[in-house]
Amino acid sequence: MTIVRDEDVLGGEPRVKGTRIGVRHVVAKVIDGDQTAAYVADQLDISLSEVYEALSYYYAHTDEIREIERETREAYDRFREGSLKPKEPVQ
Repeated sequence: MTIVRDEDVLGGEPRVKGTRIGVRHVVAKVIDGDQTAAYVADQLDISLSEVYEALSYYYAHTDEIREIERETREAYDRFREGSLKPKEPVQ
C-alpha cells in the first residue's frame, strides 16, 4: 500500500509513502480543485497510481479525513485567535 501514517510526518495524517503529500492534499486538488488526476500527479511529482490510491483511501475513510480537516480548522482558529493583532487606528 502506498498510503501510510507516521506520527512524525504530517502529524500522523495519511500520506503518500516516501513523501509529505497528504491524502487531503490530493483530494483538495482533484475533487475540490477540479484538476485531473494526471495533472495532479505531474504537479506533485507522484505516480498516477499514487493519486488514485490517495483518492481510494479518501473514499474508504471519508469520516476520518473530515475529522482531520475539522481538527486542522480548529487548531488554525485557536492559533489565529491567540496571535498578535494590529493596533486599532487612532482617530
